[in-house]
Amino acid sequence: MPANILVPEVGESIVDARIAKWLRKEGDHVSAGDPLVELETDKIDLEVGAPSAGVLSRIDRKDGDDVKVGEVLGVIEEAPDGQAAAPPAAVAPSSPAATEAKTAKSRATPAAKKAAAQNDVDISRVQGTGDAGRVMRRDVERAAESSAPAQPAVGAVAAKPAEPRPAPVEPAKPRPAPPVAERPAAVGERTEERVRMSKRRATIAKRLVEAQSTAAMLSTFNDVDMSAVMALRERHKEGFRQKHGVGLGIASFFVKAAIGALRAFPRLNAEIQGDEMVLKHYYDIGVAVGAPEGLVVPVIRNADRLSFADIEKQIRDFATRAADGTLSLADLKGGTFTITNGGVFGSLLSTPILNPPQVGILGLHKIQDRPIAVGGQVQVRPMMYVALTYDHRIVDGAEAVRFLVRVKELVEDPGALLLD
Repeated sequence: MPANILVPEVGESIVDARIAKWLRKEGDHVSAGDPLVELETDKIDLEVGAPSAGVLSRIDRKDGDDVKVGEVLGVIEEAPDGQAAAPPAAVAPSSPAATEAKTAKSRATPAAKKAAAQNDVDISRVQGTGDAGRVMRRDVERAAESSAPAQPAVGAVAAKPAEPRPAPVEPAKPRPAPPVAERPAAVGERTEERVRMSKRRATIAKRLVEAQSTAAMLSTFNDVDMSAVMALRERHKEGFRQKHGVGLGIASFFVKAAIGALRAFPRLNAEIQGDEMVLKHYYDIGVAVGAPEGLVVPVIRNADRLSFADIEKQIRDFATRAADGTLSLADLKGGTFTITNGGVFGSLLSTPILNPPQVGILGLHKIQDRPIAVGGQVQVRPMMYVALTYDHRIVDGAEAVRFLVRVKELVEDPGALLLD
């Protein structure tokens, strides 16, 4: 009996998707659960597996098409009698290497596959470190880095150029531009390239415009002396890492400080619904992290109940899975307040944009040595500009300024974070 391949329900807030790439072609034999097609949504990328074993008899929607949840993407027919559900040439039972290769390709994340194509890495030879041995983006990048220097280091390669696997050496070399003699550049040549926005990038653009047109956004600024935090980190970094297996960064200090300030000024931990303010007495803090397809904001649930180590572990996990493309919709859902750190990219000062329906976002920036007046004397201190963007519809200017001052006080006296 034919089985339809449907766009799955990912979450209540996602109603459409875009076909990134078909992984199989019409006529291919598949087993139940085999990845068939990659989909992009505005929040996550996902693979759609085969609903049953058989033959992919029809593909109804092509790469690049926008589709709705529940829409039919293609059809799988039962395999003819006497034919296996898998392609006959796929793997011989006596070839464990071939079995391993097929498994590694099927278990690779979309981000890992893209990285493998970009770096000319044979993904079937990459050892996965994800759940159930899934190949992650970091695994591919590690393989690309290790294969490049390893090839010329082996003496046998220079003496025996005909040995197996000389190919990985070549992609590792930089590809020079064509010589001028082969393709002389025309005087005044001006080129353009059109690249379609990914589903996520298009949604980010739409939401940013919506935020500016629906909220009364205003920003206030302050600067924070990071001397105490940096001294504390220096004293405890080795012991902290040995005990918890993660470094002590600055993010956990600002998460804790933001929660302390939110307790004092609860309307920054609220949202507007119609003509009502919904004040939230829990603290789900979103932390903006960069991803290949654009910024994402995974959420630390009940952050007020977590230790510094727990917060650092979650942030590191979010950053790793954002790079691998393995964040789930549950990771990104909700959030009562957001923190974004442009300082990791070198930003000295910026005005963050709200993440609706939230009414506050804290922007962190680069730590920079600057001369400041301390006790009537000029001293050089590690300083950071911080910015708070807020929705002026429910947050008054004085309230926003005092909130940011409270964040500053807690970070400059990190011992107070334990007493707050």
